[in-house]
Order: sequence, then C-alpha cells, then structure tokens
Amino acid sequence: MVDSKEVEKGGGKKNAVKDAKKKKDEEMGELSQEDLEKKEQLEMLVERSQDPDPAIQKQALETIRSEIRSATASMTSVPKPLKFLRPLYPKMKEFFGTMPDSDNKVFMADVLSVLAMTMADENTTESLDFKLMGSKDAPQTWGHEYVRHLCGEIRREYAASMDELDPALMGLVKEIVPFLMSSNAEPEACDLLMEVECLSTHPEILADCVDEKNFERVCLYLTSCSNYVAEPEDAQILNTACSLYRKVKKYPQAVRIALRIGDMALVKSIYASCDDRVMKKQLAFDLARQNVLLEDESDAELENIMMNTKLSEQFLSLAKDLEVVEAKTPEDIYKLHLLDSRQPPQHDSARVNLASTFVNAFVNMGFGNDKLVLDDYARWIHRNKEHGMMSASASLGMILLWDVDGGLSKIDKHMYSGDDHVKAGALMAVGIVSAGVRNECDPALALLVEHVDSPKRPIRAGAICGLGLAYAGTQNESVLELLMPIVADAATNPNTVAFAALALGLVYVGSCNEEISATLIQAMTDRAEEGGGSDELASNRHLPQRLMPLALGLLFLGKQEKSEVVAESLTAMVGGTLGKACSATLKACSYAGTGNVLKIQEFLSVCGEHPEAARTEETDESAAKSGDQKQAAEQIAMEQGISVLGIAIVSMGEELGAEMAMRAFGHLLQYGDAPVRRGVPLAMGLVSVSNPQLMVVDTLSKLTHDADQEVAQGAILSLGLVGAGTNNSRIAALLRQLSSYYHKDPQQLLLVRLAQGLLHAAKGLVTMNPFYSENLLLNPIALGGLLTVLFCSLDMKGIILGKFHYLLYFLSLSSRPRMVFTVDEDLNPLPVNIRVGQAVDTVGQAGHPKTITGFQTHTSPVLLAAGERAELATEEYLPIASVLEGCVILKKNPDYVEE
Repeated sequence: MVDSKEVEKGGGKKNAVKDAKKKKDEEMGELSQEDLEKKEQLEMLVERSQDPDPAIQKQALETIRSEIRSATASMTSVPKPLKFLRPLYPKMKEFFGTMPDSDNKVFMADVLSVLAMTMADENTTESLDFKLMGSKDAPQTWGHEYVRHLCGEIRREYAASMDELDPALMGLVKEIVPFLMSSNAEPEACDLLMEVECLSTHPEILADCVDEKNFERVCLYLTSCSNYVAEPEDAQILNTACSLYRKVKKYPQAVRIALRIGDMALVKSIYASCDDRVMKKQLAFDLARQNVLLEDESDAELENIMMNTKLSEQFLSLAKDLEVVEAKTPEDIYKLHLLDSRQPPQHDSARVNLASTFVNAFVNMGFGNDKLVLDDYARWIHRNKEHGMMSASASLGMILLWDVDGGLSKIDKHMYSGDDHVKAGALMAVGIVSAGVRNECDPALALLVEHVDSPKRPIRAGAICGLGLAYAGTQNESVLELLMPIVADAATNPNTVAFAALALGLVYVGSCNEEISATLIQAMTDRAEEGGGSDELASNRHLPQRLMPLALGLLFLGKQEKSEVVAESLTAMVGGTLGKACSATLKACSYAGTGNVLKIQEFLSVCGEHPEAARTEETDESAAKSGDQKQAAEQIAMEQGISVLGIAIVSMGEELGAEMAMRAFGHLLQYGDAPVRRGVPLAMGLVSVSNPQLMVVDTLSKLTHDADQEVAQGAILSLGLVGAGTNNSRIAALLRQLSSYYHKDPQQLLLVRLAQGLLHAAKGLVTMNPFYSENLLLNPIALGGLLTVLFCSLDMKGIILGKFHYLLYFLSLSSRPRMVFTVDEDLNPLPVNIRVGQAVDTVGQAGHPKTITGFQTHTSPVLLAAGERAELATEEYLPIASVLEGCVILKKNPDYVEE
C-alpha cells in the first residue's frame, strides 16, 4: 500500500517545478515583440558602451541617455529602459572603474546614477556619488522620481558627515529646490533644506523661489513643522516663515509668527514696516488679542485699538444680534423644575448664596447688567458672610467686564463701604473690570495704590489681586515698585506675600525678570521651614505653597531653556521636596504648549513613584517625627499633583500630544497614588478647556462619583472648564443630575453650581481656551489665569472651598468673546455672510483645497466653537486678517463684478 504522505510530498515538488516554469513562461510572454526588440537593443548598446573605440562608446552612451530620458511609465511600473538595464548594472559599474577620465566616463556616470536608484544597496549613496562624477546637467532632466531619490541621498550624506555641505552638494541643492517649488512639491523642498540645515544659513535659496502663488503653502508647511522640531530649530523655521510673509507683504501673517516666537523686537519691526493704514489697523486688533501694546503717540486711533477699548462695545453688539442681552438669574441656570420634585427646596444659607453669586457673575459676564448684585433692592452683597461678601462685591467686576469707563462708576460706591470685605471685593472688582483692557489714564493704579499698604488683610489682598488682574502682561514698573517690598519682607503675612508674588508673576508673565525671580527664590527659601505648629501657621501654608512657585513659573512661561539656571538655583536654595515641587512648576510653565516629549516623560516618572508604599516600611522610631512626616507627605503630594498638571500644560494646544496625554491620564487613574489621581481630572480639564470632547466628558462624568472626595471635586470643576462658555447640553444635563445627587453635601453642591456657571459663562458667548488663531498662538495671560485657578484647585479644601474662593475670578483673564466681528475700513460694523464649519488640515496639499467642511452660512457677527474655522461666503469683500477670528477688517474687492 502506497503511503499517502509520500504521494503528497511528491506531488508538492512536481507542482513547485510546474509553477516556476509557468512563471518563467509568463515573464517571457509578458514582453511583446516591440519590448523584446527594445531589450536586445539596450543590451547591444551596453556592449558598445564598453567598446575600445571612444567614438562608438560616446554614441552608445548618448543613445542610452536619450532612451532613459524619453521613457515613460505608469504610476505602478518602472520605465522599461530601466527595467531592462537593471541586470546589466554590475557589469557597467565594473567597466566604469576601468575607464580613463573623459567625456565618456562622465556620460557613463550619469547613466549609472539613474540605474543606482533601483540597483544600489538601500543605505548607500551610489546614485549621488555617480551624479557628482557625472555631467552638470540639471537633475530634473532625468525625472521627478530621480530628483526625490537624490534628495534622500543628500540627507543621508549630510547626516553621516554632520558637517557643512561641500560646494558640490550645495550646488545640487540650489538646483533641486527651485525645481521642486515649481512642481507643486513645496513640502519636499522645505524638507530638504531643513534636513541639511540650509533653511537659516542660506535663506535666499527658498526666498528666491517664493512668490504670491506659493507662499501660503510654503509658510503653512513650515509653521506646522515647527511643532515637531526641537529648540532652537523651531524658532529658526518660524523666523524663515516670517521673513517669507514679509517678502510678499502679508504683515498680519508675519505678526502671528513673530508673536508665536515671542520676539517683541520683530513684532515692532513688522508693525513699523507696514505702510498700509488699513492693514495697520488690523495689526492693532491682532496685537490687542495678545494683549500687546506698541505705544504709537503719533496715532491715537491705532493705540486705542491695541488698548481693547472697543471690546465691550463689540461684545454687546454680538449679544444684541443674538438676542441674549436680558440678564439671567441663577435659577434660570439651575432649572430646578427639571429635577426630582421630592428634593427639598434650597434654603437661603451662606453657602447657597455664595454659589448663586458665582453663577450670576459668570453667566452675566460682560453684559453690564444682572438681577442680583447691581439691583439695589436685592441687597445681595449683604446676604453673604465675610469672604462671601468679598466675592459678591468682586463679582461686580465680572458683570461689568471690559467696560472700564462705565463700570468704575458702578463699583465706586462700594469702595467706601464700612465693611472691610465689601471694600476689598470692590478693589478687586476694579482690577477685574480692567482685565485685558488698557486705559491711558491708568484708573486702576490710581484707585488701588493707596490700599496696597492697608493694615487690614482683606483690603490689602483685594488691592494686590486687583493690580495683578488689571496690569497682567503689561510689565508696569509702578506695580513692581509697589509689590516687591511686600514679597521681600519676611515679617509680612504669608498669604499677603503669596498674593503679591502672584500679581508680579502675572504682570511680568514671560518676561524672565531676574530681579523678581531672585526675590521670589529668596522668599521661598526663608519660608521653606515654616509650617506645622499652630492652626494659623498650618493654614498659612496653603496659598504660599501653591502661588509662589506658580508666580516664578509665570515669569518664564513658554521660555523653555531660559529657565534652567533658575531651576538649578531653586533646587539648591529651597531644597527638599518643596524645592522639587517649585522646580516642577517652573519646568511645566517654561515648556507650556511646546509638546516637549522629554519633559512629559520626566513628569510621568514623578507620577509613577509610590512614596506612600515606601513610608509604610519605615521603622516605628521614625514615626515619632509625625509632624515632619506630615509636612513631607504634603510636599510630595504637591510635587506629584503639579507633575500631573505639568503633563497637561506641556502637551496642551498640540493635537497629537494632547491625545497621548489623555491616554496617559487613563493609566495614572488606574495605577497612581491618591495625589496623582486627584490631579488627573484637573489636568484633563486644562487639556480640553472650552472644548467638550465626548471622551473627556464621559471620563470626567465617571470621576464625579469617585470614592475619593477630592477626585470627585476636581472632576466636577473640570466639567465646568471643559464646557466653559459653550452651553453644552450634555454637560448641562450631567451637572443637573449631580446637583440632585449631591444636594445634601454643601461643598460638592457649591462646586456643581460653579461648574454650571462656567458652562453658561456669558450665556455661551466666550471661550476660556488660551490658544487661538487655529491653535497657533498661546495667550500667556489667559493661561496664567487658568493656572492660578487650577493650582489653587489642587488644594480644594484649603483654598477654593476655604476663604479664598474669590481667586476663581482670575478666570476673567482667560475669558474672550469667541466671535467673528467684521468691520469696514472705517471700523463701522459691516454684516456679511460667513461660512462656519469644521477646520480641515490642508498642510502639504497642492492647489486650493477646501479649508472647512460641514459648514453653515450665517451673517456676521458669528460665534466660533473649538475646532471650527470661518471663511467669507462672498467675493465682494476681502479680509485683511489672516484668520477670521475676533475683529476682522474687510475691504472692497476691486475685481468683484456683481451678477
């Protein structure tokens, strides 16, 4: 009997031989008669190219060159001459080595350079080597694919040498870049210049190829690439983009890039070089959004625009157009009629009234009217207690936000109140109403200066906070002279020092001021050993431990490596875990919005430590020092909480980085210690401010019922931040359910009410996202306001739910109308049709791709949500601004013909 396995084996061999023969026949059968003739002709030409007679060699090589150059191929196949010459490449290469120097050897090098594209080993530069030995013909004569292959080998050659390009290679680059630019391959040209580091050293190569037709694609690609490049190369790329915009006189785009770099000298230079009056007005509006004031005494109109004096008027015009001018009450937001009727009615308690104060302040923000605080019959301020009265009085500033001229007169009467807390709140309201708006008379300074040295702590705190809010980002020297002695005085109350430090950090945000940083480090060193002991000393640790490190971080916000020297001296002088926490804050702020992966890894490693487990293994002898251990535990918890926020601060604003951060937060929730878990919801809120993504909202919703009370508190507040100013219906329903769930817990209910107020901020007309201009620009003042609230929220019980809830009003620095407001050249409102839709990434796309999808057409002014982009729906006008956000000036299109 025959074994079946043997039969199968024998059959398999027979089939393999059959398949091989069939494949060979098919290969031979694929060639038509014409192809066979071409193959034989090329083989004959290769034979003749190796003939001893130079004339025959030359004629054969020229014929091969012309055959290759004239060959065409489909998208999926190799040109036939190259296909037939591939087997002959080793033989030709061997003969090339024996050829004497002559024109024929140059021609042979050209042919071998092209053949090396497919025949040479992957990691060699044979194609480039043969090209350099070949003729000086332009590389594009051999086709686009050959040019792309040469680009790759030039990069490889440069990476291997890591030296300046030799003249031959530089000449090749100068030939390739113009060809790529003319072939709609701008990204490839930019990549080549970046890889060989010629973008900044030889800017003329790219500049000579950029014109009105292609500048937008080139600059868009460069600015996108800067997100993925390390410092200082990112600034070099952005400087190149800026210079290209200036070349084609697109000054609004150039100013955007200069603001992103943070180079104020460059901003002033661009502004001064613009000779178009209308465009200069648009530049003034763009600078006002970033809170930058370039003093121009020769032109009062432009200076007024940069002072943001029109902001309140434009915002109220938007509200009127959308018919939301009428004031809302907290009950309109709570919608108690939708809740379970069995829930007991709310009583008029101090905690309930405090919640209503904040909801009323946020909901009626900027509208200039409400039905509680400004209503004399309600006497709302006096229905609160102590610090609650301060918050109620300060809420006037939120309601009258941006209206300095009209608002100060309504606040004035409370500044003469006999109650210290009411007076302190009014002083703070003076600062709030001036947030983001300048005034040539400096009324805030005049009103607050006399109260900075008041012997009464609430009044002093209100005046200092007011100065910090009113002059954030201005680097006002008068504020510096007022507050520096307070920070330096070791005898001053720690909380007062903390307020003064925060105010200085906000006023000099991103300035790297050495005098302030040195004073702050010394003040933290002096107070590092304080704490413990009495309850008052213990309570005095809450604010300084949060606000003083933050103040130092704000000085170096976004300045990256410039903070490293300060970080080292901080660790050496302050020392211990507090020094590490301060260093972590400084690091997080310095790399804010950069997406720096190495810094995120450092923060993750801190979050991954488990000091609690290590402490349980200590001996009973060390347990005797329980007071020291408690303080050390608080400091370790503080460092870990800051590190979690640090991940969010560094990764925010960059889409991929933010997505990866969200995944990391999921792991931290599972494996992190209590301090880490408590920081996660706040970090998630920061990454997604005013951008209610479904995944984030669902995660926070689950955390609002967490067993750890502080995790739940952070999640509730973050729900408000994620939905801030959006009126998101899903979050609104979740918060209503939470208010029913926590109706017996006054602290949790207060936070739910705060979140409801934030969700409906300005009735849905504002955003608190510090990034704008399609996420290209970060407003440091807005981020400073957000970080103030989030750092305080890391100690929810001691600060936000304690006596310092009025620090929530620092969110006024982050609040901006999310509108597109169009005006004519004389700054009169000009309603036009505008399309609003989801932004489409057009980086690297040739032609004129659509920039938005799923759009709707509205008449301006219109609202923009997170991730949306606007464009004009008419050709009658042309926008001066580079991005349709904020106030946009339109001019008549000279080429427009009415249908």
